[in-house]
Amino acid sequence: MQLDPVSGWYADAQHCPSTNCNARPQGEVSLLVIHNISLPPGQFGTGRVQQFFQNRLPVDEHPYFAGIAHLQVSAHFLIERDGAVTQFVSCNERAWHAGVSSFEGRENCNDFSLGIELEGTDEQPFSDAQYVALTTLTRQLLQAYPALAVERICGHSDIAPGRKTDPGPYFDWPRLRAALLDQGER
Repeated sequence: MQLDPVSGWYADAQHCPSTNCNARPQGEVSLLVIHNISLPPGQFGTGRVQQFFQNRLPVDEHPYFAGIAHLQVSAHFLIERDGAVTQFVSCNERAWHAGVSSFEGRENCNDFSLGIELEGTDEQPFSDAQYVALTTLTRQLLQAYPALAVERICGHSDIAPGRKTDPGPYFDWPRLRAALLDQGER
């Protein structure tokens, strides 16, 4: 297994620890939330997402950065356009990715979810390499966390409707679900 459930770290990811996390109140992992992000918006491979999640975003480099640099956010994982996976927070800790959110009537989704950011936007499809990496990572997460299931994978827009739109209309939900179910996953 490439994900160590004791440490919560994925061996096949580059580790880029963020301090934007804290302890899970009950240690539960039962939801997976898919997001999209690019910094600056619509630009890929800049390394700015990593800096943002580590509170090191160069504010004077782009006008957009000044409006977000004060935020302290993170996700557990980022999958770049080429399929490279970076992990910021142990899966056993609470990353600050969902914000004000609710799933099946339960609020504060950060308490019980994992967040995966896909490098992208709402305006364009994601890459084949991202779907391959996302499927591989999700299989590991499903094996490591028994309360997590294919039916408990959703978008940020599903848990924060009206506030968030990601992963956006170009995310291919049937492709991900079919890939997971075709492999005998839950």
